Amino acid sequence: MRRAGTAVATLVAACASLALAGPATAYTAHGSMKQAYVLGATPGKKLSLVDKRGDALQRKTVSELGGLVFRKVEPGGGYRVKGAGETSERFRVLTTRSRPPDASIYDQPIADSGYQYLTTRDGTKLAVNVYPPTVPTPGPWPTLIEYSGYAYARPGGGASSIQQIFGALGFAVVDVNMRGTGCSGGSFDFFEPAQSLDGYDVVETIARQPWVLNHRPGMGGISYGGISQLFTGQTRPPSLAAIAPLSVLDQTQTTLYPGGILNTGFALAWAEERVEDARPAGPDSGQPWAYEQIQNGDQICKDNQALHPEAVDLLAKVRRNSTYKPKVADPLSPLTFVHKIEVPTFMACQWTDEQTGGHCPALAAAFTGTKRKWFTFTNGTHVDSLDPETFNRLYDFLELYVAQRKPNPDPIQIAGAPVIYQAAMGIPGVLLPPDPIRAQPDYASALAAFEAQPPIRILFDNGAGGQPGYPYPGFEQSFSRFPVPHTKATSFYLDRGGKLKRKRPKAGAADSFKWNAAARPPTDFTGDTGAGPDGLWTATPPYDWTQNPAGTAASYVTAPLGKNTTVLGAGALQAWTRSSKRDVDLQVTVSEVRPDGKETFVQGGWLKASARKLDRKKSTKLEPVPSLRKSDRAPMPKGRFAKLTIPLYYEGHVYRTGSRIRVTVSAPNGDQPIWSFDEAVGKGAKIEVAHSPEMPSRLLLPTVDANVPTGLPPCPGLRGEPCRDYVPYANRTKPLE
Repeated sequence: MRRAGTAVATLVAACASLALAGPATAYTAHGSMKQAYVLGATPGKKLSLVDKRGDALQRKTVSELGGLVFRKVEPGGGYRVKGAGETSERFRVLTTRSRPPDASIYDQPIADSGYQYLTTRDGTKLAVNVYPPTVPTPGPWPTLIEYSGYAYARPGGGASSIQQIFGALGFAVVDVNMRGTGCSGGSFDFFEPAQSLDGYDVVETIARQPWVLNHRPGMGGISYGGISQLFTGQTRPPSLAAIAPLSVLDQTQTTLYPGGILNTGFALAWAEERVEDARPAGPDSGQPWAYEQIQNGDQICKDNQALHPEAVDLLAKVRRNSTYKPKVADPLSPLTFVHKIEVPTFMACQWTDEQTGGHCPALAAAFTGTKRKWFTFTNGTHVDSLDPETFNRLYDFLELYVAQRKPNPDPIQIAGAPVIYQAAMGIPGVLLPPDPIRAQPDYASALAAFEAQPPIRILFDNGAGGQPGYPYPGFEQSFSRFPVPHTKATSFYLDRGGKLKRKRPKAGAADSFKWNAAARPPTDFTGDTGAGPDGLWTATPPYDWTQNPAGTAASYVTAPLGKNTTVLGAGALQAWTRSSKRDVDLQVTVSEVRPDGKETFVQGGWLKASARKLDRKKSTKLEPVPSLRKSDRAPMPKGRFAKLTIPLYYEGHVYRTGSRIRVTVSAPNGDQPIWSFDEAVGKGAKIEVAHSPEMPSRLLLPTVDANVPTGLPPCPGLRGEPCRDYVPYANRTKPLE
């Protein structure tokens, strides 16, 4: 990861070297979506936004590049900008409604190949790169739009782009850089409404191009390029054919602040990278490709840097919103708005995604705006949303709903799969399995067969269906909805001697276990995050899943299971807890202790103890809602036990006959690759968990009846789930006071 942190002096020097700043004799002011922006002003000059009555509403200083953005402006006409005797022409500030005031902007021509610019409703020019299919195919072509703040529009190939895959499958791909990034104009803020409306404008503009099949493009992409589809989809562009978001999140909070604890690993580093990407392009700042474009004479890219210094301070925003403030967090939480999406949707996520986290499945129940929706969930890493079984269904979906033709890839394209997976995962010889949809005789039959599939597909034991760690599931099962029907809330009670039992503790067995909250290493992974020789996405990553030091964790384990136990959903640990400090951050780890003496990581959960009053307006026993509001803060009572509900993230795991279920409570860190919690509070606290008839602590897991046709998977072998030798903890119990 490339991190932010370039010195201000370096930035100013870079801008000067590009001759982007300089004196201006006049400026222009423009209306945007609940914003106004200024171009060509004198750096350092004070300008005021005034309404039609002449009242000054905001006063700001022009940036070093002559640009300025006024935010949170009420829509309407008659606005002007004033300063030092100069006054702009009057302009109108736009609303954030999806439909633009003038749809004729969508008539702008976009070439069917190459790097260029697309103008949005407020005059912002976005950098785009159009890739026709890489196989010789006469147009018009089925078209996918890929949209994010990464270097998507970069000439020569977008960063993390799906273009190489889908170009070979006959799709044109349009890669778009969000406003305020790379060579795109405007200023950056994390998924502000303007970005979603830009997505709407991109869809409608691309739809009108003569080279787009049926004038109905779809959207595709993974991670950032998947999340952006949810934000764009909620605006309901009328020409959008379908979306296919992969490896996404359900809420910003569940990745950035799991259980109320700041994720100083991937989430904070990702935010730092977005800050860097939003800086003006220079030799040591912004996106390097944009600086190269400017050096090569791209005047539009050069001019588009003017508003980049006006980017919102994303890191300060992160710190200001450690609790869930609905006014800020709801618009950034897909869980609150995916019900607005009406187009066909295919989504794939992983329980053990080391980047976005394992909370994406919460979205399935919220997608109420469309009946044509299919979700695939499995264990695995961030890239496993492109596993062969998942990719087959993704390809079928895009062929049926974007290309509107029967899926029928060329044998040469199928033969190219090993090359793609070697590059993406560093795993040789990965092939696409047979696909029954492609065996259908025509489009109507293929569409009917696809739509007959249940909307929820669970791929169990990903990594056990071929050689250990190869991206094939051991088996799969489908369901009509999620959470799946007839899910049971199964309780496992914490008891003396580190036992985990189905029955509540009996009278006379009142005791507790005390330990010290101690820091652990920030990650359990020692390699790279990609497909290199030691990459996390390879078949056998170099995990170093360490044990908790003695006396720093509480561990409870069941007796050997008499039958397979399938857990599918979230769940929680409900623990009566006492702390010597008023606040302490806790982590729960659920694992499978196997009959062969190995232990497999399954899932984790987190909680800041002062967040014990988590908002539960929409919670159930099986689906805790980890949305911490400021009003939910409640310090731990001094000298007394308090009931904590520590939400677990989602899992889809079969604990095999003869295995044991283990739950461990500790300080954060040490289990989840890439995630870390370096600012966790409560280090050195004395922690007690009670297990008595009066204060029963329990692990609550959502269990389902499932046909399990396979035996114990290899260990190591399951993707995204480290394996180690099992070491029991000696919980030193004592009578409750």
